[in-house]
Amino acid sequence: MNKKIALIFGITGQDGSYLAELLLNKKYKVYGVKRRTSLIHTTRIDHIYEDFHLKPNLILKYGDVTDFSNVFNLIDQIRPDEIYNLAAQSNVGVSFELAEYTAQTDSIGTLRILEAIRIIDKKRKMKFYQASTSEIFGNSPDKPYNEKSKFEPVSPYGTAKLYSYWITKNYREAYSMFTSNGILFNHESPRRGENFISRKTIIGLIKVLKGKQKCLYLGNLYSKRDWGHAKEFVEAQWKILQNKKPDDFVIATGKNYSVKDLVNLVLKKLQIKSKWKKNKDGLEYVVATENKQSIKKSQVIVKQEKIYFRPNEVHNLKGNYSKAKKILKWKPKINFDKLISEMVESDLKLIK
Repeated sequence: MNKKIALIFGITGQDGSYLAELLLNKKYKVYGVKRRTSLIHTTRIDHIYEDFHLKPNLILKYGDVTDFSNVFNLIDQIRPDEIYNLAAQSNVGVSFELAEYTAQTDSIGTLRILEAIRIIDKKRKMKFYQASTSEIFGNSPDKPYNEKSKFEPVSPYGTAKLYSYWITKNYREAYSMFTSNGILFNHESPRRGENFISRKTIIGLIKVLKGKQKCLYLGNLYSKRDWGHAKEFVEAQWKILQNKKPDDFVIATGKNYSVKDLVNLVLKKLQIKSKWKKNKDGLEYVVATENKQSIKKSQVIVKQEKIYFRPNEVHNLKGNYSKAKKILKWKPKINFDKLISEMVESDLKLIK
């Protein structure tokens, strides 16, 4: 029996690395696309090359979703059974500063892949997964969000991803292609990028504890997110393409927590006793209430700064994954407390 072949755009990212592991363990032959840069960005998948049994089935290719000829040639040469598009400029805050680049990668990049599949795959055997995001809901009042909720993105990132969502549906309906969207709510892990709020908070407070940083600076403390584990969410991505027909699914935990909840939990995990205060401008900060390693009593260790507030903010995201539970037989198992514990333990070892 021939092995299934998968092509992953964005394999060096958090989701790409977990998805590659999942597929390799399911005996797939995996092709991963990585961008050419002056620095080596394969840290998240380097361990796969240390596994004698997995290494032969993982092949990396240079590519970029902003280059149609490259995308077309990759798909034409590899002829994969499944294509996963995880490539994106995925930082919401950065998208305000790099709006055009975000559109090129997160929206038109998806179109390039779909158009290549449409031209190459005449028999419609290839399956395509598009990584969508809860940011497409924005501040829509239809909480908790499901597949029928109204979309109201409030950032260049959310807007670009909404185009990808609709063009994926459009190609499915117009050309009878197997194209599906996974509308994933926030998902974290020890492999999360350091500029995302979860890792930024954990690494920042560990550095404060170790005396490598004086204070952690944050923006909006009251935005709430539905946080799950990336390892479980990529399993849902795979299940979406194993479904009998193409469809769109919300993948979430059904529970959400604020950034302030996150800070409090990390402080608890690091056993840092502290209390919250407000300054005359109403901005909040955290003061240590006892000495702890490099932290002195009364030291300000977390501080809210206006510079870190986004031009537009999504206030409250919570997903309803009942459709995925019913059809895909998928549900989250790792709760928020366990997720943060895993991340804190990992970064404590890393910073040592």
